Amino acid sequence: MIDLHFTGTPNGQKISIALEETGLPYRLINYDIFEGDHLTPAFGRINPNHKLPAIVDHDPPFGGGPHAVFESGAILQYIAEKTGRLLPKDPRQRSVALQWLTWQVAGLGPMGGQASHFLRYAPERYDYAIRRYTLEMQRLLTVLERRLGEADYLAGDEYSIADIAVWPGRSAAGVVNIDIGQYPHTHRRFSRIGERPAVIRGRDAERAIPAKYMQQQARLTPEQWSNMFGERMHTAVNL
Repeated sequence: MIDLHFTGTPNGQKISIALEETGLPYRLINYDIFEGDHLTPAFGRINPNHKLPAIVDHDPPFGGGPHAVFESGAILQYIAEKTGRLLPKDPRQRSVALQWLTWQVAGLGPMGGQASHFLRYAPERYDYAIRRYTLEMQRLLTVLERRLGEADYLAGDEYSIADIAVWPGRSAAGVVNIDIGQYPHTHRRFSRIGERPAVIRGRDAERAIPAKYMQQQARLTPEQWSNMFGERMHTAVNL
């Protein structure tokens, strides 16, 4: 059994989708990040960075008792290696899959997050920041579009954790007013992946993104701001 410490965000959905794809049994433990559920000392012992998602595998393949894994890219790779699925066996395609996975967690995801922050949460409008991160996200989507014009999936012919990492980000694109329809190869692949039964299960019901996380102009209480971006979040690592 795997405990999935989860909140309904694109990063969280990466992991619920991967677990559904591989059929690993898991227990969903839902957190409300607006309310600061992720800032407790108990969760800090699972993820010292106090971010979601994270997992605890109670039956790791190498034995030795429960094993915690944090950071979505590392979790995806762990699940793939544990199950022998979602990573190509061919070493060249495996390398390509890991390159695109790293590209998502180091580039596309963070740029989308920054664009979203300055558009939705910043107390003042910072036009430079909005333009800088939105343009960078558009540039990265152009890179993605070119790749998906060359291959069925990011690794080549085989669906992998790289595709799972990228797919939930279509929600972030909508939040920052980027129409995925402008990228036809990407739009077509996203639509096809979205029809997979495991993807539907991985983002259904309690795994769905809450409406309050999708507000175009979020209005947080002082406590929520502190939990997300302010003092409580910054001091959690000192508890």
